[in-house]
This record gives sequence, structure tokens and C-alpha cells, in this order.
Amino acid sequence: MDDHRPAGPGDWPADLYAWTCGLALALSLSAPRPPLTAAAGTILLAAALHSAVAWPVRLYRRRYEYGSAAELRALMATAAIAGGLLTALSPVRQTVALAGGAAALLLMLAVRLARLTRRRASRATVPVLIYGAGSAGHRLLRAMRHDPHCRYRAAGLLDDDPYKRRLRISGISVLGGMPELRDALASTGAAGIIFAVRNGDGSLLRHLRSELARISPDASRPDLSDLSSYFLKVLPSLDDSLDRPVSVNEVRDVRLSDLLGRRQIDTDLAAIGDYLTGRRVLVTGAGGSIGSELCRQLHRFAPAELMMLDRDESALHAVQLSIHGRALLDDPSLILADLRDAATIRAIFAARRPEVVFHAAALKHLTLLERHPAEALQTNVLGTLNVLEAAAAIGVERLVNISTDKAANPISVLGYSKRITERLTAYHGHLNVRFGNVLGSRGSVVTAFRAQIAAGGPVTVTDPLVTRYFMTVPEAVQLVIQAAALGAGGEALVLDMGSPVRIADLARQLIGEAPVEVVYTGLRPGEKLHEELFGAGEADVRPLHPLISHVAVPPLDPVLARALTAVAASPAGLIGAMADLCVVPNVAIDVPTLSAARTS
Repeated sequence: MDDHRPAGPGDWPADLYAWTCGLALALSLSAPRPPLTAAAGTILLAAALHSAVAWPVRLYRRRYEYGSAAELRALMATAAIAGGLLTALSPVRQTVALAGGAAALLLMLAVRLARLTRRRASRATVPVLIYGAGSAGHRLLRAMRHDPHCRYRAAGLLDDDPYKRRLRISGISVLGGMPELRDALASTGAAGIIFAVRNGDGSLLRHLRSELARISPDASRPDLSDLSSYFLKVLPSLDDSLDRPVSVNEVRDVRLSDLLGRRQIDTDLAAIGDYLTGRRVLVTGAGGSIGSELCRQLHRFAPAELMMLDRDESALHAVQLSIHGRALLDDPSLILADLRDAATIRAIFAARRPEVVFHAAALKHLTLLERHPAEALQTNVLGTLNVLEAAAAIGVERLVNISTDKAANPISVLGYSKRITERLTAYHGHLNVRFGNVLGSRGSVVTAFRAQIAAGGPVTVTDPLVTRYFMTVPEAVQLVIQAAALGAGGEALVLDMGSPVRIADLARQLIGEAPVEVVYTGLRPGEKLHEELFGAGEADVRPLHPLISHVAVPPLDPVLARALTAVAASPAGLIGAMADLCVVPNVAIDVPTLSAARTS
């Protein structure tokens, strides 16, 4: 009931009037009625007692916000003390004084409620429907009622649960579910919908968005004459274990991650960050989408030193700016180096002596690497091996290699190279983290689609049925940080990424109502119709976290990885040899023998 204005002297007469009305009602109903002089004396005595008690508690001296819990407590204490004294001192019967005091307090509370409701109604000018009559919707409704600056007014609730039909929550009716959407909008005059479903399903939000786009506001209604379409907002997903109140300020526009149904994993980063605080931490690929977010989150754990390594000077400039608000490039935390230069990497590790390493540097464009497999060998395989050996030379305590779902049953150069790095990491007794596509990263399909839409199209999709797993950048980084705390050497941690998303549906969601065509180009070499999270023989085991799987990774002798350089001049031979190292046990045979065995 907070109104953000102090209770002052102007509220005092209204409360005395409440005493007058409450006592007059009690006196008129008493039998026999007391003499008029006794009744008048009782009312004057009540006013004097209330004023005398209110003064020391500063009820009308602008100490409390009007309608706040503190003001209500002071008001009830004042009325209770004044009522008790009135009962003892009044010339009328005690029961009459008690009844009159109770009625007066009820009138004081009613006046406050009426004033606050009227003020909020005058400010909350935008009627909305709340989709979701569960706990999230209930908390949002409560927040809207108690926020004096809320611009929304709940006109009704929608929920697909048939048992909630005709239910009333805080005086607001459940008008039906998705089938009743059109009628509910028409009958309430709502200007839009706020989606408030705890851990809401992306498919439900997509369906609601599509249905809403098909309904046009009634232009004949004066209150909707300026509305070209209904708006859709969301209350971000709430963790099931949280009972905290929500804020209306959390309501926002729909994001792509909402439509895909992505939700943050339940990770208490503060509880697992002890291995970072006060330690020397190094991030390779620090200028990339994952690497830069890693640096931003790791910075909050107050490491003794955060070393950011990349070969792209512009990317280092950007990440320093995002963390410190300045980018003079004069900070020793920035390290400009190429992982392919083994001697330089060894020298950096020897001089800076990191204790924790996050290896995020890699080439990631599948189609380009199909044409240039030697580059995947030099950067992804040998570059990773350079990092692993430099870390081993100085005794790095923890190293996390960031992998991809394309390493599970790989059929592409990218997948082969990342599976080899998983096995090399396992050989050195460190951890891998495996996940799918990242929303909004540089070069992601989402970025490409948005650029094509901005250019007027067409939007190119490989196949109508192709699907991919997606996660947000913060999700990916949280998993990486958690991996270093939970995982054991020689394994890969795989996030439960939910349901795969059909890329054609994703393109249509981004296109919306724009006149842009979708063109299907066909799968390219190395692409799968459906990605996999687990390879052959890998079991989905989740011993420590309900959303994180642990899979064993067979080690690979680095001698075999370095031997790939013997066939690097032949793209076909190199691709075949890399594929062999993904499936052949770690035996001491040379790569030409493996390649020959493959071709035979």
C-alpha cells in the first residue's frame, strides 16, 4: 500500500472524522442509548486521546510513507492505545467504546485503501491481460497493485489450466485460455499481454505471439483507436525455489531466448567461485563471444590477476572497454599472442604462471574449415596442444577446454578437430565443456539471419527440417565456470540444452511480419540434419547437477596429434587422418598408416 508520500497533518482530520463516525455508529446501536452529552463527551475524549497518542509516535509528522506497512503499524498502535484509554475513561459502557474504536480503525484503513486505489488507477492507464494464473502471474499481479508507478492495470487473467477457469485472484478473473484470447481482448479493452509463466515453454510463447499477431485491435473503440497491434511483454522466468517478490520493472520486451525457451541453469556461482578469488586466471580467445563474457564474469570473482589472451588486438580493446570502461591497451592483463606459436605460449605461461586456465580460442566456422582443414589442425588441434603442454610445464591446477556439440559423433573438420582436442585435454588430466550454438555470438545463424532481414532478404536456411541446440552466452559461461569446480580430469561436461530448435521456425520468428522470403539451399558438406550432444558409447550421467551430464573422454597421445602434420599438405588425407584419431584407440602407430587403413 506504499504511496511514496509521507503521512502528514492533512491526514489527521480524516482519522478524527473516522473516530466520530465509528463511535456515532456504536452509540446509535447501543441499547439503551446514552445521553447526548455523554455521547458527545465520548467522541471529544476519543479525539483528544488519539491526538495525544499520535504525537509521540509522530504519526502525522511526515515520518511514515502514507499507506506503508510502518504507517499502518503506527496507526493501529495509536488506535489501540487510544481505544484502551477510552474504554477506561469514557462515561459510556465499555462495549460501546470498544465497538466504536474498532469501527473507527476500520474506517481509517478503508480511507487509505480507497485513496491509494484511486491514485494507482489514475496512473495505471494501460489495461493488460496477464497470461499465466500460477505463482508467477500471482506475484506479478501483486506487484502491479503495490507499485505506485506501475503503468499497467490488470484487466484479466488467462491460463490454459481448465481447473483455473472462473477463478478470481486478488479480484481479477481468469477469463479462459488460448482459445478465449480474442474474446478476452475484446471484452476487457486490453492493449496487450504480459506473459508470466514460471519457466515458460518457448513453444507456448511462440504460439501466443503468433495468435496475437492475427488479432487486430477494434479501431471503433476510442481507447484502442491509436493501437495498430497488441503488444506482448514477458516476465523473465523465475526459479522454482524463489519466493521473492517480483518487480514490475522486470517486465520487458520479448527476446529471442524467450521464444526458444532458454532458461538460466541453477548455478550458485558465488558458492563455487572460491577457486577463482585471489588466483591468477588466464583466458585464451578472450576477445570472442564466449571468451569476452568469461572475462566479464571472472572479473567479478576478484582474481589476483585476470590475463586476457587473443591474437585480435581490436577484440582485446573491446573486452577491456567492457570490463573497465576504458581501453588504453596499456594494461599487462592484455596479452597479444597466437596459440600457434608454441615458443611464445610457453614463455607467456612461464613468465605469468597462471593457476587456472579457460581455453576458449578456436576456429569455429564449419564450412570454411571444410575447405581449409590445415587451419583447423594448426589452431584447434596444435594450438590447444601448445596450451596444454605449456600448462603442464608450470603445473597449472585447473584447465577447462571449451568444446562443441559437433565433437559428438563428428562428421566435419570442425567436429574432428574439437573431438581431438577433447581427447588431448583428457590425456593431460583436464576438463572439457561441450555445448551447442550460442545465441548472438559473432558469426552465429541468428546474427546472419538478422543481417539478411535488414537487407531485405532472402533469409537462407539449409533444409526445412534442420534443427540445432541453442543456449545463451551467460548460460554457456556459467557452465564453463561450474565445470572447473565440479568436473574431474578426463571427462566432458554436457549441458541439458532442452529441445532442439527447427532453424526454419527460428528464421520465421525473426522475420515476423517483414516481407522477407525464406530460401532453402541444402545441407553443406560436414553438416548434420540434427546435431547430437552425446557420441557413440557416451552415457547421460548426472551425478552432481540435474542439468549437467558427465561423460568420459578417452585420452589421445599427443604424438599422434603432432603426426598429423605429415599429411597436412593433402586436404583429403588430413581430413581422413583426423577422423581416424576420433575413433581409433590411442595406439602408437603413425598417421600415414591410419590414413592408409582408412582408404583401404
